[in-house]
Amino acid sequence: MRHSLQEQLIKAGLVDEKKLNQAQHGKKKEQRQGKTSQEEQDRQRAQKAAAEKAARDKQLNAEREAQAAQKALYAELRQIIANGRHVKNDGDVVYNFVDGGKVKRLYMTESTRQELVRGTLAIVRLRNHYDIVSVETAEAVAARLPQSVIVLNKGDEQPAADDPYADHPIPDDLMW
Repeated sequence: MRHSLQEQLIKAGLVDEKKLNQAQHGKKKEQRQGKTSQEEQDRQRAQKAAAEKAARDKQLNAEREAQAAQKALYAELRQIIANGRHVKNDGDVVYNFVDGGKVKRLYMTESTRQELVRGTLAIVRLRNHYDIVSVETAEAVAARLPQSVIVLNKGDEQPAADDPYADHPIPDDLMW
């Protein structure tokens, strides 16, 4: 029964053996070409997936390198700040300063506050920790991460010669 339709067509004279063999051969050829085109599609998909994976890996490596560079920068800044740190003395004088639109405060001695005002000391922030450091240390930190320097007063500001209040200190009730 397998070739019953083919045998019936031959007996009816609608087709001959030659045309039947050509049709079978063409059918087998199309199946082989379908397999090769399927293999080609699979190969193209594999190449595309490999290219996407390589791009993703490249992006992940760039992110890892950026994180490592940032980690190294923070480690370097921690070392610079540790070497140039000024002892706060945790006195009873409050020094208020603005950081990111918020008023922050540090307790220190009066001499430390005067040095901050004169510009011989500065305040730097690394992550969420504030330190009082020398001006040289603050400049080294600013060279690497400018937004870390919070307070750095310029010490060469002299009052004008005709300033009538040059000799009068700021009253305690006006210091914030």
